Amino acid sequence: MTSRRFGVGFIGSGFNTRFHMMGWRGVRDADVLGVWSPTAKHAASAARLCADLDIGSCKPYKRIADMVADPTIDAIWLCGPNHARVANVEEIVDTIRQGRGELRGIACEKPLARNVAEAQQVQRLAQSVGVATGYLENQLFAPHVEAGKALLWARGAATTGRPYLARAAEEHSGPHMPWFWQGQLQGGGVLNDMMCHSALMVRYLLTRPGDPLSTVRPVQITGHIASLKWTRPAYATRLRKMMGSAVDYLKTPTEDFASMTIEFATDSGERAIGEATTSWSFVGAGLRLSAELLGPEYSLKWNSLDSGLQLFFSREVRGSAGEDLVEKQNAEVGVMPVVPEEYAAYGYTNEDRHFVRVFQGKETARLTFADGVEVVKMLMTAYQSAEQGKTLPFPPRGIERFRPAVATGTWRIQ
Repeated sequence: MTSRRFGVGFIGSGFNTRFHMMGWRGVRDADVLGVWSPTAKHAASAARLCADLDIGSCKPYKRIADMVADPTIDAIWLCGPNHARVANVEEIVDTIRQGRGELRGIACEKPLARNVAEAQQVQRLAQSVGVATGYLENQLFAPHVEAGKALLWARGAATTGRPYLARAAEEHSGPHMPWFWQGQLQGGGVLNDMMCHSALMVRYLLTRPGDPLSTVRPVQITGHIASLKWTRPAYATRLRKMMGSAVDYLKTPTEDFASMTIEFATDSGERAIGEATTSWSFVGAGLRLSAELLGPEYSLKWNSLDSGLQLFFSREVRGSAGEDLVEKQNAEVGVMPVVPEEYAAYGYTNEDRHFVRVFQGKETARLTFADGVEVVKMLMTAYQSAEQGKTLPFPPRGIERFRPAVATGTWRIQ
């Protein structure tokens, strides 16, 4: 007699959830059996995608509590918007406390929450019911990153010394949905939305394979934010037309560029530096992920747009705008890089396979909610540094109570 399949349910049915679902074809140990969205037709659409992909008998649920209470659901993937994070987790935990459901794991997309206080609340809620957690950071699981890091540490660092400088960037032309652009809903601008990737990436690259992230400890952070494109009147007007009247960057802007320098202390007593940048004002073929790692006698370089596949379309080719070549695609003519199976290239498949096995008790989690809290602390420190115009020790006193000006609607372009 065979045991039933491990069942996973998704909270959220948008762009991010669909990336996970497309990548799920490479996850052998679990099926996607449920999805919830505040918009019923969106949940139904995501369930149909699961059927098309043949990744499980997914059904839409009317309430999160109903999905948690279903005995076929063993774990939840949190992929909803930032401003709903605490409420979503509260409904999960309340259902478990009432004895109406059991879960073996909760995995949460980046960032864990909008600020440190909310991130700590999410962590405490999960701990209160004893559920295992996973922090979803797909770029650490990208095949090029995993292979490059392993080889560089095994060959270069092993013979000439540990690396001392890591760089990472995520850049594109801007998010898909209006709530991303609203600081009070999202928790900030591009720094809060995407620096979570790059800040963790540099720390991960500088950490010896198999060692905990705590062996590379952030000791001080310098942050800088700016609005370079979307507060220019013509672009602010364009943005409002695309996203609606609630997104008015002439009145309540958020940053579309951010940089962050992190000084780390290593367990070997050496210093290391991480440089991270993010942008919603990047002009190129589409989403560009990049990373570098440098040591005494070696280096690593990764650029997601160096995919090995290019297409060319002359100006005679006509068609509607889309994202069939690369995420956040900006053009349909000329020489265009193509990223085949983006969900795999960006690490979603490896990530989901790992956390399924974690919740099954087959692997140790590489990232938990505790790591998610630490990342949010780094982001808030960068915001505070940018506001004060100086380097800050990490973590600065009172960071749990800090709210960025971009998140309160009080940030203005100087």
